[in-house]
Amino acid sequence: MSVELRTEGDTLRFGRRIGALLEPGDLVLLSGPLGAGKTVLAKGIADGLGVVGRVSSPTFIIAREHRPAPGGRGIPLVHVDAYRLGGELGQLDDLDLDTELVEAAVVIEWGEGGERLSEDHLLVTLTRRADDSRLAEVTPSGNWATRWRP
Repeated sequence: MSVELRTEGDTLRFGRRIGALLEPGDLVLLSGPLGAGKTVLAKGIADGLGVVGRVSSPTFIIAREHRPAPGGRGIPLVHVDAYRLGGELGQLDDLDLDTELVEAAVVIEWGEGGERLSEDHLLVTLTRRADDSRLAEVTPSGNWATRWRP
């Protein structure tokens, strides 16, 4: 499934749609080159999930945890940037997080290869076009195949 994202606002709204569907233990993989909009999409996902804290690229710390907002859905977000890992995602448990991954939704930027972490994942590949719009190719796998509705 493809979604055209003409503006940053479109990307944020699309992310909110994804975030509203997330449950504890979910894995979302974001793929695309530098400047494709992965962090903007992650911001929208965080907003749709209802977590607190500024969402920015966690490139230099690799992973950032966001707690649920008071009165929200109660699901924390673990936002990972795998850029510096060079495609070697290994096990997310190695990141020494305070949050148990089965209790959180996990979003991984530069998530190529993360498919091996869970059969149940949503892969979103972003492409930046010449007119500065984006195209999001969404590939649901496992339980996402029945949960994702275009």
